Amino acid sequence: MFRSVARSAAGKHLLRRGYATESVPDRKVAVLGAAGGIGQPLALLMKLNPLVSRLALYDIANTPGVAADVSHINTRSEVEGFVGEDQLGKALEGSDVVIIPAGVPRKPGMTRDDLFNINAGIVKGLCEAIAKYCPHALVNMISNPVNSTVPIAAEVFKKAGTYDEKKLFGVTTLDVVRAKTFYAGKAKVPVADVNVPVVGGHAGITILPLFSQATPSANLPEDVVVALTKRTQDGGTEVVEAKAGKGSATLSMAYAGAIFADACLKGLNGVPDVVECSFVQSTVTELPFFASKVKLGKNGVEEVLGLGPLSDFEKEGLEKLKPELKSSIEKGIKFANQS
Repeated sequence: MFRSVARSAAGKHLLRRGYATESVPDRKVAVLGAAGGIGQPLALLMKLNPLVSRLALYDIANTPGVAADVSHINTRSEVEGFVGEDQLGKALEGSDVVIIPAGVPRKPGMTRDDLFNINAGIVKGLCEAIAKYCPHALVNMISNPVNSTVPIAAEVFKKAGTYDEKKLFGVTTLDVVRAKTFYAGKAKVPVADVNVPVVGGHAGITILPLFSQATPSANLPEDVVVALTKRTQDGGTEVVEAKAGKGSATLSMAYAGAIFADACLKGLNGVPDVVECSFVQSTVTELPFFASKVKLGKNGVEEVLGLGPLSDFEKEGLEKLKPELKSSIEKGIKFANQS
């Protein structure tokens, strides 16, 4: 009973356009930060994914318990837990996809700069290890602030001589998941049929859902579109407030991370026409990194797709987000080059 429920509820999207388990290549996925609030449900969802043959779970503490727990689930992948920096290399070796939800939540008395410095330092260290132990892996960056951590990762890989812009992704899928959910509610259409591109970045006003391109089209009034845009941008705050400051979006983020990792695996396996939004190196705008629709293939990014036609409201939003996104990108690059 549980297995059928888990498969239908959590795995339905992951299995769509998939393969029978007998015919897929062996793929190793590493989750860095697997014992955390995002990492644990993400580990569960990746264990449910039939495209994964080996699942490496890494954290600085408590990973053996998480690994033992999910390893009992009767799906294809073999699970191994790794704990502490001395085991990081072994966790990464042979990985096809590395997912990074590592980091600390903001605590009372901690400034945003404090939080940035801690998480940026964690990401920098993990990326140095990736460059050494699995330089050809697709890297899925979840650790916030994504607008800065992706540029940090790029600089680390450049210094190591391993940077491949086709293999570094900022996971913005949660913005898409929220936009689809909120739009379906207002448009009164089945959410499974909805698609909404979300471009820009992954924080506040840098998140720009393109509801003018949403399918199926519902021709919503402008005031509704404005409200939907604001809700998508403030989705994280909505969850934090609902949890009374005792947590953030962990379950929905894990789901979104699993969706994007699944798309990367399908691309690696040669499934055609795999397209997801992601924050990547880009020439779509004058900014060096930007989120837009990306076609995924055997080498990671196959094509970064353009923005398409924008409404006047979206054009205005695009111009408003650029200065903030530019500042966040520059902050990440500066941090990476400090030492």
